[in-house]
Amino acid sequence: MKNKLCGIGEALIDFIPDVKGERLKDVPSFTRVAGGAPANVIGAVTKLGIPSKMLTKLGDDPFGDYIIDVLNDAGIDTSNIERDQEGETALAFVSLAADGNRDFKFYRKNSADLRYSVDDIPEDILDDCGMIHFCSVDLVESPMKEAHKKLIDMAIEQGVKVSFDPNLRFSLWDDLDALKKTVNDFIPYADIIKISDEELEFITGKTDIKDAVPDLLSGRAKYVIYTKGADGAEIYTKDGVVEAPGYSIDVRDTTGAGDSFIGAFLFCILRDEIDDLDSVSKDKLYEYLDFANAYAANTSTKEGALAAMATMDEIQEWIKNRK
Repeated sequence: MKNKLCGIGEALIDFIPDVKGERLKDVPSFTRVAGGAPANVIGAVTKLGIPSKMLTKLGDDPFGDYIIDVLNDAGIDTSNIERDQEGETALAFVSLAADGNRDFKFYRKNSADLRYSVDDIPEDILDDCGMIHFCSVDLVESPMKEAHKKLIDMAIEQGVKVSFDPNLRFSLWDDLDALKKTVNDFIPYADIIKISDEELEFITGKTDIKDAVPDLLSGRAKYVIYTKGADGAEIYTKDGVVEAPGYSIDVRDTTGAGDSFIGAFLFCILRDEIDDLDSVSKDKLYEYLDFANAYAANTSTKEGALAAMATMDEIQEWIKNRK
């Protein structure tokens, strides 16, 4: 069974503030961590025990070197990450409110990841993969957007599942109508769609997930996963809905929480070698959602994204200690 996860998109440096509750302009110092939503997702899968690989381009600079080191340390296959002399590794500065929620300022006007092209994708890249995962940050008009299209086409042709978490970052788009259109252009090609409660109305025009589900399930999608932060998550299929409550925690940092959630969910699919998503029972879907909720909650008790994500032994111990 092919069960590697292949992620495509941005890998960048998150600068996390050393103090909470300050506006970004007032933060005196930051801590550097490796991030980027697709990299975080495959990092979660890898830390839990399923191998993964990353497709992106980094600047030929010290920040790119650092990201490669962090991804390697997490066990991610970085052999297909390209380095670029002209583009730079992207940076994101984050401010944290007292409740752990974030504001972002991105530095990526000459970002190397957007220079990744269809020619950079090896023809055999999916030979050992059971799924690909992508987000919307790198779907701006660029060579990288075309690379996404090619990888998705390859995945569908080869029977590899497609996972899409829009993970909206409004400040990176000059035209929000273009963002909405782009996300909705890519949704029909995904087998698994994750949307947060904060994204639902922008993407679908609906304020109630139940009203949005029929359209979201009208393409290839078998699962629409609706995340509600501390209130847990729901998964919609053509057969109905499964809900799992959230975990009560003391939030330290929500950076990467959504990424760790979908990473933990995809890990369950890959671990159990699920070939037919429609065949998974509601009890099993609840188990997957509950595990993903726990994993995201655990991530939120620590600072950083990839660095905060637990191994399987660590998350099992955390869950056991809460019972």
